Amino acid sequence: MPTMNSTPGNSGGELAIVLSGGGARAAYQVGLLRCLARHWPDLRLPIITGVSAGAINAAYLAACTERFTQKVDGLSELWRSLTLEQVFRTDSLSLLRNGLRLGSMLLSGGAVTRQRPHSLVDTAPLRSVLERVLNSEQGRLPGIAENLKRGDLKAVAITTSSYSTGQSITWVQGRGIALWDRAHRRAAMRDLEVSHIMASAALPIFFPAIQIEGRWYGDGGIRLTAPLSPAVHMGANRILAISTRYGRSNEEADRPSFSGYPPLAQVIGTMYNAVFLDLFEADALHMQRLNKLIEILPEGRSRLLRQVKLLALHPSRDLGELANEFEVALPGGFRFLMRGLGTRETRSNDALSLLLFHPEYSSRLIELGEADAEAQIDDIRALVESE
Repeated sequence: MPTMNSTPGNSGGELAIVLSGGGARAAYQVGLLRCLARHWPDLRLPIITGVSAGAINAAYLAACTERFTQKVDGLSELWRSLTLEQVFRTDSLSLLRNGLRLGSMLLSGGAVTRQRPHSLVDTAPLRSVLERVLNSEQGRLPGIAENLKRGDLKAVAITTSSYSTGQSITWVQGRGIALWDRAHRRAAMRDLEVSHIMASAALPIFFPAIQIEGRWYGDGGIRLTAPLSPAVHMGANRILAISTRYGRSNEEADRPSFSGYPPLAQVIGTMYNAVFLDLFEADALHMQRLNKLIEILPEGRSRLLRQVKLLALHPSRDLGELANEFEVALPGGFRFLMRGLGTRETRSNDALSLLLFHPEYSSRLIELGEADAEAQIDDIRALVESE
């Protein structure tokens, strides 16, 4: 949101990209990036922020040392080839073992603690993928330091939620950045590692928490009440924000997604949307209102504030509804588990779309994102090319 010009590190006119969460739906963001790369092959994004699955895309953009169009090509190739097995173990034995451990803990009243489950799935495969595609060295991401050194990048921020303290922690790597400390959310300067990305993308219950510096962290969207604020704090006055939340019409919003009693999959999808994506929309609306307020304030009263131009992009289709077309392509054991949650009983399958890491689904999302961006290219150009 608009902030004081006098705050150190907040001057300048930098362009920022803000990448929200959404699990497998983050492939949609790649389509928008492909449109940007086609129109601006050498686009410079000095400020990059990401949360949840958006942290994966943010880290790739920040750590890759090639020109922008090559970065996006690599990111597109990653998502088009990413399978569920590369994100977490999907074999029936692994899923059964975790399920039995969870059931034993519940049925024993917590007495069985020797092999207490950390999550429903094991995300060790995702760590291996990220270490490879981000060219990590013992977990660190040297590409970020190189981009900072040559001036292609000013700062990158990845947000996590601390299960240990209940705070929202934004990990920042950059230059000339004034850190912030607000109620329940603060920033910490660190050299980013794969663990920060894994923690930010750790969907509650499904994915395990990640230990960083002796404390446990999970999905960054849980406590992030102001998703746009990290970009503003780091000096952005132009923000391109990409959400994976479909904006339903009033008619669509009033139409039930299921019949009878709500299946658990519907409850989970609704909860995740409320936690991870609704705050994104609310923060964007708040910023737009503040910008309008600054416009009408007398010059003497607005001099301590600065406007932040914002363009928020959303899917033109319901990504949860689109996910239903690819449910049959899931591995048998995992498909059986998801159907047990009621994924076949709801029309808009948000819970399934979070976990549908499948090349065909990702490719459809990339194509949709690219088409949506092209449809709004005039607005994007006005933001990207403004001074």
